[in-house]
Amino acid sequence: MAVALAGKLLLVGAGNMGGALLKGWLDQGLPGSQVLVQDPAPPPAMVAVMAEHAIVAEATIAPSGEKPSVLLLAVKPQIMDGVAAGLGVHAGPGTLVLSVAAGRTIASLARHFPVGTAIIRTIPNTPSAVGRGITVATANAHVSAAQRELAQGLLEAVGEVGWVEDEGLIDAATAVSGSGPAYVFLLAECLAKAAEEAGIEPQLAARLARATVAGAGELLYRSDLDAAELRRNVTSPRGTTQAALDVLMASEGLQPLMTKAVLAAKQRAEELSL
Repeated sequence: MAVALAGKLLLVGAGNMGGALLKGWLDQGLPGSQVLVQDPAPPPAMVAVMAEHAIVAEATIAPSGEKPSVLLLAVKPQIMDGVAAGLGVHAGPGTLVLSVAAGRTIASLARHFPVGTAIIRTIPNTPSAVGRGITVATANAHVSAAQRELAQGLLEAVGEVGWVEDEGLIDAATAVSGSGPAYVFLLAECLAKAAEEAGIEPQLAARLARATVAGAGELLYRSDLDAAELRRNVTSPRGTTQAALDVLMASEGLQPLMTKAVLAAKQRAEELSL
């Protein structure tokens, strides 16, 4: 594992994101004996993963004298207050509270824990389920350099990590990387529909769109070149790609539409933040 835990890790919520993180930690060598899971009904697939490491989820974890090094909150935002209300007893002076719940500010989390608790708020995205996510994180003033490094290592189990000092930028990150996978999936849908309009039968159209979006994403991931350079490399002057890009890059084309979409998502994220 990229980091070593001094004590135990208490995972609250073993659903999609919590489960992805747990699997990443276990795959990287975190001993199951260091993990406590609080979840009344984890998905069957996660129950199987936990069983391989002798981890049993409990509906409620009873407090003990040994406070966890990390308390990770991975429950849905709408039930966060109800769940977090009973978790303050687990936070000791050295405990790091790490949240992956969308829309829950550090201040809204802090009221459930002792004054001075170290809290990091993050926004991961769904590609974390396949180890290709990116998480944006921000920390309160009580987080030490060592705790920040610990969080970095834990979050890197499912992909890349970026940090912002201004918590307000988490809403912008939510609009870009948090919601962004949906934009890419919509692009694949639109490309498939356009292929059908061009005369390709639906099954092949969907296959072409899926493989093209996935392949281009993988090329972008592996390449040292930025997106603009990769675009230029596939665009011959006066060729077919240029004809399409003349439409997409027009003044009323994709860029202003994408900017409008991201700003709408950011505004909604700000409205939902508690």
